[in-house]
Amino acid sequence: MSPSLPARGLLGLIQLYKWTLSPLIGRGCRYLPTCSSYTADAIRAHGAWAGSWMGAARICRCAPWGGHGYDPAPTTVRKNSWWRPWRYGDWKGGYRAPPADIELHEKHQ
Repeated sequence: MSPSLPARGLLGLIQLYKWTLSPLIGRGCRYLPTCSSYTADAIRAHGAWAGSWMGAARICRCAPWGGHGYDPAPTTVRKNSWWRPWRYGDWKGGYRAPPADIELHEKHQ
């Protein structure tokens, strides 16, 4: 299924960020995949609305006092009302053991 128009717009903005600002800022994400890749994966899997909230929660977790390590976008999403969108995101995080075949350093695309 093709992403919706809003999802394509958000994915375009994420790609623009990866091509322009990300190389200037350098790798600062504490998680794998990076926050921008996580958000893009969440938008592709769950649409613009839920995926954006998941990405916002991930960015909030990516802080010096936050977690780190392997944290992929969820494959399933809890059923929530559109008027409670903050429930889509995982705001607390948690350690997830990476699969054995994962590359520990993601390259910028």
